[in-house]
Amino acid sequence: MERQLENKVALITGASSGIGRAAALLFAREGARLVLADVDVAGGEETAQMVTDKGGEAIFVRTDVSQAAQVEALVQRGVGEY
Repeated sequence: MERQLENKVALITGASSGIGRAAALLFAREGARLVLADVDVAGGEETAQMVTDKGGEAIFVRTDVSQAAQVEALVQRGVGEY
C-alpha cells in the first residue's frame, strides 16, 4: 500500500502537543519526513521521538514562530536536513 506523503517533507509548528502532535504522527504514518517546531523543547523532542520510535524520520527545532529570524533558521535547517 502506497503512503500518500512518501518522499515529502512537512514542517509542522506547534508540534509539542495537541493538533500539532496529532498532525506529526499522521503525516509520519503516511511517509512524510518531518521538521517539527515549537517553543516547548521537551514536548517537541517527545513528539520527534514518538515518530522515530514508529520508524519515521523527524527532527525538532526549538522555534518561536513570532520571530522571523527563528522561522528562517527553521526552514534552513529543514532544507539542510532533507
